[in-house]
Amino acid sequence: MNEACHTMDHGEVLNADKTEYPLFHAVLYGDKISTAKFSKRLSCAIKHLPLRVEFTYEHDTRKAVEKGVTKDPTLVLDGEIFLEGLVQAEEITQAFEKQLKEKV
Repeated sequence: MNEACHTMDHGEVLNADKTEYPLFHAVLYGDKISTAKFSKRLSCAIKHLPLRVEFTYEHDTRKAVEKGVTKDPTLVLDGEIFLEGLVQAEEITQAFEKQLKEKV
């Protein structure tokens, strides 16, 4: 599944065929509804960027608390809290653009 603007599957890699792009590991913490909304918004916001993102979901509240997560949903990128709450697509795009600049 590589269609635009869709809820990402657990383990799915966005832009998987672009192996030259850097790979980020993302974990979405929160309840199933908020993480599904966030992942759909995220796929729309970053599908055009030169990056790959592997998605996993964590719905266990205890595991979220252990990671320092305090809001539903929260995106943890490469082990660090990256975005908290159901943020707008523009904010997601800007955050990933900034992350790409820092990775280069």
